[in-house]
Amino acid sequence: MTDTSLKANFLSFTGRAKILHTTWLAFFVTFLVWFNHAPLLDVIQTTMGLTDQQIKLLLILNVALTIPARIVTGMLVDVYGPRKTYTAMLVTTSALCFFFAVATTFEALALARFLMGFVGAGFVIGIRMISEWYPAKQLGLAEGLYKGMGNVGSAVAAITLPTLALMFGGDDGWRYAVALTGVIALLYSAIYYMSVTDTPAGSTYFKPNKSGGLEVTSKRDFYFYLLMNIPMYGAMAVLTWKVAGLGLLSEFAANIVYGLLIALYAFQSSQIYKVNKEIFEKPVDEIMQYKFKQVAILSIAYAVTFGSELAVVSMLPLFFKDTFLIPMSLAGIFGACFAITDIISCPSGGSISDKFGRKKSLAILLLGAALGFFAMAQIGSDWPIGFAVVVMVVSSFFLGSAAGCVFAVVPLIKRRLTGQIAGMVGAYGNIGAVCFLTVFSFVTPSAFFITIACCIALAAVASLFLDEPKGTMAEIMPDGTVQLIEVH
Repeated sequence: MTDTSLKANFLSFTGRAKILHTTWLAFFVTFLVWFNHAPLLDVIQTTMGLTDQQIKLLLILNVALTIPARIVTGMLVDVYGPRKTYTAMLVTTSALCFFFAVATTFEALALARFLMGFVGAGFVIGIRMISEWYPAKQLGLAEGLYKGMGNVGSAVAAITLPTLALMFGGDDGWRYAVALTGVIALLYSAIYYMSVTDTPAGSTYFKPNKSGGLEVTSKRDFYFYLLMNIPMYGAMAVLTWKVAGLGLLSEFAANIVYGLLIALYAFQSSQIYKVNKEIFEKPVDEIMQYKFKQVAILSIAYAVTFGSELAVVSMLPLFFKDTFLIPMSLAGIFGACFAITDIISCPSGGSISDKFGRKKSLAILLLGAALGFFAMAQIGSDWPIGFAVVVMVVSSFFLGSAAGCVFAVVPLIKRRLTGQIAGMVGAYGNIGAVCFLTVFSFVTPSAFFITIACCIALAAVASLFLDEPKGTMAEIMPDGTVQLIEVH
């Protein structure tokens, strides 16, 4: 099949294109559900008599569990396959929607939102699924389409759910709107399970040799892996500090959480050692080795791209309202443009990566995003608002394209570990969001944008140390023979 016919196949609904479209729809549904409360917070606050602090807590709780959830989900998808894992995720999602919809106390709402954070890990599952179906030369565009189209779920929630709540009417209108997203998730879980297979006919689904942690292939990488896990617990500690700062967690309780996080890190480290203890006894065959620095560099790149996107989307509407003194409704539309650009930017980044090389494309697009945020830092009330929106959209395009580049490389590192690698890289996206939002709580918008620009510039420098995927990667077949998989 020629390269051209492969591209045309993206527009069909057969073969690998069917897998792509059904999988991005699954991702779309998880994001629709994950953010189904955000556009309804005003009416939820009014009908349930919640305080501003309680609303802030719901927003924090909604993302608190996503960091560890992406790690766990990566392990599950590598072991059980994307079909079963995505189906289970969607069923669980629907149950949590119904739980949130019927909650009558703040405590129940808070628990539902905390557990809902697990849904944010659905993204990881599709990364492995798409990598099983598309060849390396088409993988960047396919993963970019998956990411870009799935991300729209949050924007659709913002646009449709307030209207649905009004249509249902009454104090319980928001409950019916939320429950409806749960019904959609439940129905789609059955559709997805019946519509896909983990691999094309005749292909092998490679699984990790052991579960409990990511396999590495050298002693140096083992210690590097332990070091890269620390920011995950640090981000969760920051979230705990934020909750305590709102007065919703006592100092004693916060200290208990900090202690538990330290204990969890120690436990995880011991599990990682159990998975990798053979590397301390004998070296891994060269053909089976991969470099963990690839995972680390991609994690940093995703932290500054997706992390800054999550942080910026949450503050842009208010920034435009305060800077240009425009109605909040119009400011919200301008702010939404930043996220909606993903539809074009993520596939574009993946396609650029396919055509011009993974390493070079990532470095250039990161540099473009850094320059874009330096420009955004200069936006003031004396700017024409149209020019400010153009600068914002261009910055968003470079940012989303760089994020698309990241996941054009992730599946080319080690096939049987793709879920876990995607989980770690994805978790760093949330770590970045926590860090940037924390910075934003202390500085002006201009300083916030400059901070993001500097971090992206550092990630661009780090990307220069990425090894361009080339040749093949090796996996062991069930019969013990070695299969070579092309990565370029």
